[in-house]
Amino acid sequence: MLKEFKNHIKAHFPLLLQRPFLVACSGGVDSVVLAHLCAALQLDFSIAHCNFKLRDAASDADEEFVRQLALQLQKKIYVTNFNTVGYVAKNKVSIQMAARDLRYSWFAKLVKENNLETVLTGHQADDNLETFLINLSRGTGVGGLLGIPSKTSALARPLLPFTRDEIEDFAKQNNIKWREDKSNKETKYLRNRIRHKIVPELKELHPTFLQNFNNTQAYLQETSVLAEDYIKLLKNKLFVRKNGVIEVSVSKLLTYKPLKTYLYALFSSYGFTEWQDVANLLTAMSGKQVLSRTHRLVKNRENLLLQELKEANSDVYLVNKDQETISYPIKLHFQNVSEIGITNDTTIYVDKSKLKFPLVLRKREEGDVFYPFGQNGKKKLSKFYKDIKLSVVAKEEQWLLCSESNIVWVVGKRADNRFKVNTDYANILKISIL
Repeated sequence: MLKEFKNHIKAHFPLLLQRPFLVACSGGVDSVVLAHLCAALQLDFSIAHCNFKLRDAASDADEEFVRQLALQLQKKIYVTNFNTVGYVAKNKVSIQMAARDLRYSWFAKLVKENNLETVLTGHQADDNLETFLINLSRGTGVGGLLGIPSKTSALARPLLPFTRDEIEDFAKQNNIKWREDKSNKETKYLRNRIRHKIVPELKELHPTFLQNFNNTQAYLQETSVLAEDYIKLLKNKLFVRKNGVIEVSVSKLLTYKPLKTYLYALFSSYGFTEWQDVANLLTAMSGKQVLSRTHRLVKNRENLLLQELKEANSDVYLVNKDQETISYPIKLHFQNVSEIGITNDTTIYVDKSKLKFPLVLRKREEGDVFYPFGQNGKKKLSKFYKDIKLSVVAKEEQWLLCSESNIVWVVGKRADNRFKVNTDYANILKISIL
């Protein structure tokens, strides 16, 4: 097994031969054998152990065992203790999910603080099969059928080609000791029921079941790569990026069948899960939206607008009388001039004597009205936005330069008639977008 492991590292994880890394070690046979294999190859690594404080004295005994293992292998060790039960109560998650969140967050911190390459975990072929069956039982797409990835941005799993039996045989042949977690035998957990009841039946049906499963997953992975390449081409065709927002034509989306499958492929990476709601958005009125944890999809006339969620911004920004420039939230320049030049979307001229300082830069408020330059009378700001066909997102992003409660400039769009220069050329203020 050592020779196969060495060849596997060279072929698929070559950076581990050059850079220091962490081995996550629980004390179980998989992670202990992983540490011994890495030590046998004289790789540069440290050991990380999490004590979740879930099994009283047994948890502490696991910690002491891993500490002794680090001494035996002459490796640096990092150990942390978690209040897992407290985390469960606070975050309303399962014990398994709490342990996962806690350990991976800690691993990421260790990698960053110590400039390490990655974290190795002891997941192996049987774990992969169990994950596949769990995902299958709950309902999943191709991604769920691919099982446990061998590499992610922060984790590497070099034991995935090896079975639990192979790993235990290696441990016994080399007199490697490990700790048994009694909870692994309890069938109240779904993974354990699959491990102890379903998987043995499957292996009995066909002696090479696990190898056949690995081959099938390899084929699925190849198919997945083809699908991903196609979706990238499709996104390049359909997604139009404008000012930080992605615009997607509804009419073009509706030509793809089956529609929900395409919607999933195009938008799942942005966190969306309610596919009927996303599909309904295509025929909804403008302004309707669907939210994920990180993004939103907004119906805007004949398009969907995809935008990353931002924190609500109710701030206002002040411009003092003698201030020449501001850089945030937009760049504006203020200059006293003696004559009126060319007025356009980026430059206006106003009568400074009519302004009340400090000026205020803000977003729209309910009931806003102004007097559009070049027109007679006042207009609701909402009606003006509709007339110039601002999208839902653009309306939210639009800044207003105001004197007290009066709009001086819908920035970049239209000045207000009340502040135009009449005859007094001594008080002309030029305002420009930089």
